[in-house]
Amino acid sequence: MKITTTGSLGNVAKPLVKKLIAAGHEVTVISTKDDRKSQIEALGAKPAVGSISDEAFLTEAFKGADAVYTMMPPSMGPGNMIQNIADAGQAYANAIKTAGVTRVVMLSSVGADATEGTGPVQGVHRVEKILQGLEGVNVTVLRSGFFYINFLRDISLIKSRNIFGNNYSGNDRLALTHPEDLSTALAEELQSAGNGFEVKYMVSDVSTGDEIAGLFGQVIGKPELVWTHIPDEQLKQGMLAGGLPPELVGLIVEMGQGVRAGIITKDFFASGAKVAGQTKLEQFAEEFKAAYLHA
Repeated sequence: MKITTTGSLGNVAKPLVKKLIAAGHEVTVISTKDDRKSQIEALGAKPAVGSISDEAFLTEAFKGADAVYTMMPPSMGPGNMIQNIADAGQAYANAIKTAGVTRVVMLSSVGADATEGTGPVQGVHRVEKILQGLEGVNVTVLRSGFFYINFLRDISLIKSRNIFGNNYSGNDRLALTHPEDLSTALAEELQSAGNGFEVKYMVSDVSTGDEIAGLFGQVIGKPELVWTHIPDEQLKQGMLAGGLPPELVGLIVEMGQGVRAGIITKDFFASGAKVAGQTKLEQFAEEFKAAYLHA
């Protein structure tokens, strides 16, 4: 098969590309960075450098592809982020139609069923709806949980202030996903025919902040580590002080509020979706420990 992937060589896309090439497929990798060309070629793939907002570029990159993998960055531009994501999704749809692609697999997120109250996830919600409108295309939307690896960002705060938490409580249930499990599921979907428009979940484990803090504290030798419920305003000011754009900060705070309200994980639990990933939290805790010790 000829398969075009987006996401460059990110945490999910790189292992995905490796799996597809190992299976014998001809892979074109879209990247916005010209300096990634050599790395892409070293994997045995063909690089295509350009913007996912550029419909003409996407159309050329999709031509001849038997399947296309699409993903959206969590933020696009310093302002109008949700609209920018939706616009890129429309560029995807137009290019898919023009290029004659009949198989698409989209990376989405828990919470993408909701129209509001989910922060940046509102962007992929809108893209899901756009791709659902494609006629004659088998589209599989794979909704991921929160990435385990995002917890690695908390290491510096744990080391400096012994704080680990977010603006939702320690007993809120979180759907969690390991990139390796996600790349495996994406590879399987891209090699399958699909069946119209489908929504599936890839979640590796379900846990709470309290449980995660207890596990991480145990493996890094800080048994006193507990989950901290950070007030919205405090979280906001911390991110602003760290240099994040105000609009993105507002969206991240809103996402945490969506976790508190149960909006983010509502459909995952209500639909009876299974925890299908192989990498459990206890296994990731060893990755967290290694990163903590080397930080």
